[in-house]
Amino acid sequence: MSHLKMRNLTAIICSSVLLLHGMKSSAQAQNADWMYPDTSRYINTVSGEFTPARGFDLVKTKMASLNLSIYAMVRYLDQTPGNQTWNDHLGNTQSFTGRNDIAWHRTMLWFSGFALTPKLTYTATVWTIFSTQQTLVYGNLQYKFDEHFRLGVGVAPNLAIRSMQGPFPFYLSTDRTMGEESLRPGFTNGAFLTGEIIPRLYYNIMIGNNLSTLGIKSAKDTRDLTKSFTLMMMPTTGEFGPRGGQGDFEYHKKTATRFGVSFTHARENRFTDSAVSGPDETQVRNTDGILFFQTGALAPGVTVIEANYDMGSVDLGLKYMGFGIDLEFFGRKLSRFDATGPLPLSVINDYGYALQVSKMIIPRVLMLYGINSYFWDQWGRRPWEAGGGVNVYPMKSRSWRLNLQVDYIYKCSAGGTFGLYTAGQTGTTLTLGADILL
Repeated sequence: MSHLKMRNLTAIICSSVLLLHGMKSSAQAQNADWMYPDTSRYINTVSGEFTPARGFDLVKTKMASLNLSIYAMVRYLDQTPGNQTWNDHLGNTQSFTGRNDIAWHRTMLWFSGFALTPKLTYTATVWTIFSTQQTLVYGNLQYKFDEHFRLGVGVAPNLAIRSMQGPFPFYLSTDRTMGEESLRPGFTNGAFLTGEIIPRLYYNIMIGNNLSTLGIKSAKDTRDLTKSFTLMMMPTTGEFGPRGGQGDFEYHKKTATRFGVSFTHARENRFTDSAVSGPDETQVRNTDGILFFQTGALAPGVTVIEANYDMGSVDLGLKYMGFGIDLEFFGRKLSRFDATGPLPLSVINDYGYALQVSKMIIPRVLMLYGINSYFWDQWGRRPWEAGGGVNVYPMKSRSWRLNLQVDYIYKCSAGGTFGLYTAGQTGTTLTLGADILL
């Protein structure tokens, strides 16, 4: 082979190698771009579950921008035994029918950006829970004065537990634990102020219409407003991973820590005069799973019209070299009952915790985790759960996750079709799900 041909062949091989290396580097860079969904434009403690991810920039000018972000989740849920009876704290016999279904459960579309000035941001959210046939469009506006003060109005979380303040959907499972789900408030319309007090110490103050605006029209709201606040410190690294999510997917080489306290107060109403159709307020439950404002929940034939709701929590988190731990203690007090008849008690106190421990077995690919919740409740029923699961990340990115979880539950204190729990269950729940966040 001539020297000219040899030089040409060598040049072609070198060019091909450089081209392939460039393509690989470009692919790796693109994958890294999606590996850590960017939420630096927003403080997660403001919008909670309504905080967009990186998304896709549709329009961006000096005057305004528009970004589209997407979350979607599908799962299979099997609650066993399929049929059983159980007794509530009054001794009434209730029935339990376990779910066994496949559902395209949740879709969220975020339209977000800034208007007129980067200091003024907006988020409009299209939210649907197909399992309950519910669809809503809502959002909030925020104005950032500086790093210490960001003022917002619109839909946001009542600030009683950490999982409502940013980590969604980076839970260990496809939904919250029973401990988190049982006592928490919901989301409502209101005004909030948040920011950084000193480096690595953040605050959020929220005033809202009620504990949960879902299903409650403005015409039914009372004049009583909810008040809530949270403090959060991340002393060691100043961060806790993307969205403050659970599990050390990022494989921190320096220990990341997070500590927080949260509290919510509300004078809550059942928001309907009908004792037959049941309350419109479905956020508050007794720890036996019965709706608190349901007729007969505390005494036969008696309906609670209004009551004080006070809930506080302390949360602690740690991440290091693929190991993650999240521990949160809860306390809830229900008091000052306004009822249609005499009640056997005037105050209800419930306490509990939720513990979640995880470990990346294969970095950015395979995670194993365990969960445990327990309650010291007013009725002495002591609901608890213990289980675990596995997460697989096919693209080495949090943006696409496959989840399998098995959980044993005793006298389930949570209910509804939003999460993984049905009131009263004693048995095993298996869930298999997949979700994406873009």
